[in-house]
Amino acid sequence: MERILVTGASGQIGSELVPALRERYGAQNVIAAGRATPLAPDVLESGPSTRIDVRQYQDLDRAIKEYEIDTIYHLGSILSARAEGERGLGHEVNINGLFNVLEAAAQNSLERVIIPSSIAAFGPGTPADNTPNETLQKPNTLYGISKVFGELMGGYYFDKVGLDVRGVRLPGIVSWKTEPTAGTTDYAVAIFYGAIRERRYTCYLRPGTYLPMMYMPDAVLSLVQLAEADVAGLQHHADFNVNAMSFAPEELEAAIRKHVPDFAMDYDIDPLRQSIADSWPNSLDDSAARREWGWSPKFDLEAMVDDMMVNLGRKLAEG
Repeated sequence: MERILVTGASGQIGSELVPALRERYGAQNVIAAGRATPLAPDVLESGPSTRIDVRQYQDLDRAIKEYEIDTIYHLGSILSARAEGERGLGHEVNINGLFNVLEAAAQNSLERVIIPSSIAAFGPGTPADNTPNETLQKPNTLYGISKVFGELMGGYYFDKVGLDVRGVRLPGIVSWKTEPTAGTTDYAVAIFYGAIRERRYTCYLRPGTYLPMMYMPDAVLSLVQLAEADVAGLQHHADFNVNAMSFAPEELEAAIRKHVPDFAMDYDIDPLRQSIADSWPNSLDDSAARREWGWSPKFDLEAMVDDMMVNLGRKLAEG
């Protein structure tokens, strides 16, 4: 039975990926790893966990040996806005940490490593609409640069070292299970809290800011499907575009208002996060993922909003 290590298991994606993997592969076969942030109760209580600081190679090497790991899902990362404010930390975690993961996996002869990339890997010079899988990548943020580094290093380890490294360029992720942070796309989560609690929300991105977005169940699905795909059918490896929907803040506002008719949104633009959003694509061409491993999302904007309102509403009502 495959043994899986998930770094960054306390993060937005990790806290939902771990339960999905445990249901699929067995709870004892999926080890949740975090550094400082407490793991979610359902993650902590449903299977094994360990402390890993990805900046420390020995932490990774120890966990791989102790738990007899075959596959790593490497989600440990400092996100876009925070990395701009804490460049040293962003470099240590996103670049040095990634190298440690790949090298530990190679030295221990793991079967595969999954390293999610991001739309941040693109930049202001990238075609904004229906962004191709192969295109100019000159990001102007530390987070984006680290994602390009990850894509290139993934290809290097596959071609030169024989380590099976795979990854998708995830859009902004919307989830009802984890609280929004200060990420550039997190307005699309925070807006639901505002709608349900106060019937209003102040958005830090301006109207007309289109960004590729994805509901969390589809993000988890994309990672698992790619990990399970036959490597013989993959022409790409750590650099797959995956698309689900694109919308601007006012379109999300309108979709929410169908559930909360008196919901109101105003704007107070954050220059940092707006500049980051302006450097990212409006929409993605994910034909390579559809062709090479059958990618197809299950949620569009309307279905996502319906599900968010039901589940987040229930969560907040329960306290």
